[in-house]
Parts: sequence; structure tokens; C-alpha cells
Amino acid sequence: MITLQEMTSKKEMRDFVEFPFKLYKNNPYWVPPIINDEIESFDKTKNPVFQHAKARFFVALKNDEIVGRIAAIINDTEIHEQNVKKMRFGWFDFIDDLEVSKILLNKVEEIGTQNKLEFMEGPMGFSNLDKVGVLTEGFDHIGSMITWYNYPYYQEHFKKLGFTKEKEYNESKFPFSNVKTEFFSKANEIIKKRYELKPLNFTKTKDILPYVNEMFDLFNDSYASLSSFVPISDIQKEYFKKKFIPFINPELITFVVNKDNKLVAFAITMPSFSEALQKSKGKLFPFGIFHLLNAKKNSKDILFYLIGVHPSYQNKGVHAIIFEEYYKTYSKKGIINCFRTPELSTNKAAAALWKNFDPVIYKKRSTFRKDL
Repeated sequence: MITLQEMTSKKEMRDFVEFPFKLYKNNPYWVPPIINDEIESFDKTKNPVFQHAKARFFVALKNDEIVGRIAAIINDTEIHEQNVKKMRFGWFDFIDDLEVSKILLNKVEEIGTQNKLEFMEGPMGFSNLDKVGVLTEGFDHIGSMITWYNYPYYQEHFKKLGFTKEKEYNESKFPFSNVKTEFFSKANEIIKKRYELKPLNFTKTKDILPYVNEMFDLFNDSYASLSSFVPISDIQKEYFKKKFIPFINPELITFVVNKDNKLVAFAITMPSFSEALQKSKGKLFPFGIFHLLNAKKNSKDILFYLIGVHPSYQNKGVHAIIFEEYYKTYSKKGIINCFRTPELSTNKAAAALWKNFDPVIYKKRSTFRKDL
């Protein structure tokens, strides 16, 4: 018999976070989170997202053993300001037992109905900076710190339980050797002169910090037209600053400013932490931190995390400036592989930016939807 339990105490939340460690034990492709960071992100006293969102956390039990988990999420900004009556769910993991996935999803459906919402969609997090989608292709590739990994049977459970695909995302990669400067070097000089723009590069984290709030404002402006976008609030900016900046190598950030030193574009790339996180086994101490620091400095794999261009500068070739700066940095650092994070399959403009590098789609993922 399968039973449901809501997790609320600190110990229970640790159990919630640690369940996938058992589910994916010895799986060579799953990348674990840092356990304490994940627990903190669910702490209503520490994560400012809870100022405009609510979440409840549940596990499924079989013979007093956890066999599945799910987070039921309501984002008030999305519902009341954007009028999108959506019940979100995420952090959804389960053994291959339809009874387990069903009892967890039924609980989310119940909460959505109680709150008079129109549909449920997931897996997804609180905002666009959280992980999204269930993997549907590419199960034999290692995950990343900013994506969920899952077994192939997940998508079959959704289909059997009456869900349909809502949004599809592609992940692509290309070797750095595919990058040819003739596609952007000349344009880089023309664009800089025409619009009086210049790149900013960094070697120290402290030099980036004065620009971070402006970067998040630009992120909000750049991505506002995409479906499912929920703006980042001022208090969340401070939280993300503390959470993400330490992981970022300042050499892998490029900003573009105009003649008034206003930010018009940014790009954040990150070294791959996948193997370092696997070695750390979810813990920074005593040795996990050394694996992460080594990856931060020496990884030859790069993850394109975020690129944003102000709407008034979109379709003007500003990305050529970013590519030129990254080409110089990557050449110096000996980068071998470039990976792109999940991108909506309908985002043709973004896909066009990379076409000259011959990227290969090697993973696909989707969110699934059910009307309430």
C-alpha cells in the first residue's frame, strides 16, 4: 500500500532532498545537488521567493520507505499579476510504479483545484532560474547542475496518467573547434562603432558585483516575452547574487555597455561542475569544495547559462561582440566543448544565433500539462 506524507520539519526536508541519491545511486549520468543548498532553497525563512509563492512538499511511502517525492508550487505573481492560473510542480522523482506517481500528482491536482486554478504543469521550479522539464531524449549523457536528470520511464507515467506535452526544450552542444571567427569578428567591429558599444570583461568577482542588479533588470526585460516567464524581484536579486556568483568564474562573464555605460547585453557562461558534483556526493565538506574549485578554474567544458540583450538592441548583431570576447577567452583557457542549457524549441531567434557553430541537439526535455 502506498501512503502520502507531507514533509515540513528540517529532518523531513533533508529526507525529501536525499531521496534521489538513493534512486540514482551508481547512475553515471545523474548529477547530485549540494544537499544543504537545496534544503535552504526550500526554507521559507531564507529563500525570498516565498514572499510571492507557496510550496508544499510530499513523499510517497511504501513499507515506511520513501519511494517518490514532489513539490506543489503556487506562484502568486504568475496567478494574480499575469493571470495565468497555473499549479506548478517540481522536484518530482519516483520509482517505476504507476501507483506512486499517481498518488503524488493527484495531491498536486487536489491543491490546484482547491485554489481554483485551471491547469497544472511541470516539472518546473519557482522561477525561470530554476530547473525545468523532464528528460525525454538523451538519457546516456551526463546531466548538469542546472538541469534535472531522470529515467526514461518518467515520460511514460505522464502519458498514462492523462498528461500531455506542454513545452519542449532542446539542449545542444558543439566543439569549440567549430567556432570560426569569420562569422562574427568583422561584425563585432562594425556593431561596436555603429551603436557606440564596448565589452566589459572581468578577472575578479568583486568587480562584477556593481553590475549584477542591472543585469537582473536586463534579464527581466530580455525574457519578458517568453511563455512561463516570472520576473525576478529586488529581494530575489540579492538572494541569487549570493547563491550563484560564487560558482561563476569572472573570466566567463561578458557585459556590453553603451556610451553612457548602461548595460545593453550580458552573457554568463559557467564551467561544467557535473563531474565535480558527482565526486562531492552532495557535500561541500570536507573535500567537495576542492572538486568544485578545481572545476571552476580548470574545466575544459563550458555551459552557456544565460544570454540577454535589451529589447531595443535585439536583432542588431550585438551577440557578435559577445562571441568575439568569448573566443579570445576560450582560446586562452583551452576550452574543448561548449554546451547550451535548455532552450524552448520554439525560440527560433535564439537557435539562429548558434547556427554557424553547427550545434547538435543531444537532449530533449518537456513539461507536461493537465487541465484541472
